[in-house]
Amino acid sequence: MKLATVRIDGTRCTIHVDGIDDPAGTGDSPQAGSVTGRIVDRRDLGALLTANPTGIRGAVESGLRRDGDEVTVPLTDLLPVITSPSKIFCVGLNYREHIEEMGHPIPDHPTLFVKYPSALTSPYAEVTVPAGMTDKADYEGELAVIIGSRLAGARGGASEEEARAAIGGYAVFNDFSQRDWQYRTQQWLQGKNLDRSSAFGPWMTLADDYDPVAEGASLRTWVNGELRQDHSTADLVFPPVDLVRYISNFATLEPGDVIVTGTPEGVGAGSGRFLADGDVVRIEVDGLGAVESTVRM
Repeated sequence: MKLATVRIDGTRCTIHVDGIDDPAGTGDSPQAGSVTGRIVDRRDLGALLTANPTGIRGAVESGLRRDGDEVTVPLTDLLPVITSPSKIFCVGLNYREHIEEMGHPIPDHPTLFVKYPSALTSPYAEVTVPAGMTDKADYEGELAVIIGSRLAGARGGASEEEARAAIGGYAVFNDFSQRDWQYRTQQWLQGKNLDRSSAFGPWMTLADDYDPVAEGASLRTWVNGELRQDHSTADLVFPPVDLVRYISNFATLEPGDVIVTGTPEGVGAGSGRFLADGDVVRIEVDGLGAVESTVRM
């Protein structure tokens, strides 16, 4: 089951995705593509998760019976799959090859930083980088975990069973970065939170339908059609269940919260090949779809 947040007549709605026409590789822009589906709820997916923290599948099936209107919307009308999560935890240094290319030791604990909802953007939106932040703009293709049910924190950490049950689904994420700003200090926040820069979507695939880590799904990133990243998500140093367990030691995870699990080798910072005006970054995870951003400077 795939659930997306879309804009229909100015209103955010959750749809059950039935199909996608994505023009990747044809030379066409995202405006040429579309998504078809059925309306589940006249609210975004984050609100639907919050309202149904123990049974999203049942809520979707009920919504399809009640509404179920068929719609076709342009790819550019897709919104971030969760538009306003209360928390976004990002993980740095979580694939061994990427850790090595960045010159760091393998960590004993997850390296966490926070991204704010204002940094999220639609899965097929243009990303505008302001003057003064363009020198080392970079991409990071990542697997995102979306929390589906509340998991109380600060109680010694969740069990593996509790953590697995709290994961609602998975999506694709671009942890768009400005490396010169990121490394101004030992804290990375200022290089990771550019407004409307991190493509997130195109939908959430329910965790009980598909586990990309267990399946060894490949994560791939292209820049202008050139493959830059290609790695199995099964090689995460800290997989999703471990991250949920770790974070639950100190923070309560709410429905719609997001954990972005880190990027493999092949980022621009590893080769010195940073993004330029007009570059097109496409990130895909097997079974989860793709996001695509055109960079404007």
